[in-house]
Amino acid sequence: MLELQNVSAGYDTGLVLRNVTLKVPTGSVVALLGANGAGKTTLLRTASGQLRPTAGRVVLDGADLTGKPSERFARHGLCHVPEGRGVFPSLSVADNIRLQAPRGVDRRTALDIAVTAFPRLGERLDQRAGTMSGGEQQMLAIARAYVANPKVVLLDEVSMGLAPKIVEEIFDRLRHLASTGLALLIVEQYVAQALDLADYVYILDRGRLSYVGEPTEISEETIAHSYLGGLAS
Repeated sequence: MLELQNVSAGYDTGLVLRNVTLKVPTGSVVALLGANGAGKTTLLRTASGQLRPTAGRVVLDGADLTGKPSERFARHGLCHVPEGRGVFPSLSVADNIRLQAPRGVDRRTALDIAVTAFPRLGERLDQRAGTMSGGEQQMLAIARAYVANPKVVLLDEVSMGLAPKIVEEIFDRLRHLASTGLALLIVEQYVAQALDLADYVYILDRGRLSYVGEPTEISEETIAHSYLGGLAS
């Protein structure tokens, strides 16, 4: 469904990703692990069209979208939930949800979908999104993955800064998303939860892949080394 083929990418300060090949098959969950600065967020930005690769190809649902604007990726069924609270803080919760609805989806229907996924949002529809708790804002951000009816969802550290109870609720909804047949690519600090959810695991180390395999194959030593054994770039 989503494939990065020998991708290199970076910023004015230099390359961050170096010759990375990664696949997210239809109906699968891929966990992308690695230390801070390994290039995980850069990879997601490249995979969603926010950052143009300097080499390689990005293919989504059979279409080569390399170098295309991010809205093209969205039209092909990709939803990116970025690191931090990906909401419009000055707008109401209801307006945030309405903006997430794709063409052809009634706004009332969009609200019903979001509230079914996260009932707490139903109690906050008239509230400005920026005044909600961090956990509630993250629920609103993830509701996009339900409302937008995507084929692929990229999630960048959606548990960051949240209480453990809220993290459990977030992961419960991610499991439900995965059960619907979507392809998920997850960057996550809670490694155990990510591995429990994933079908495949990739580890980035200073912009290069150091491990590709299944969760049952990866050792604790490999995980520990990926976070503690190298310098972040």
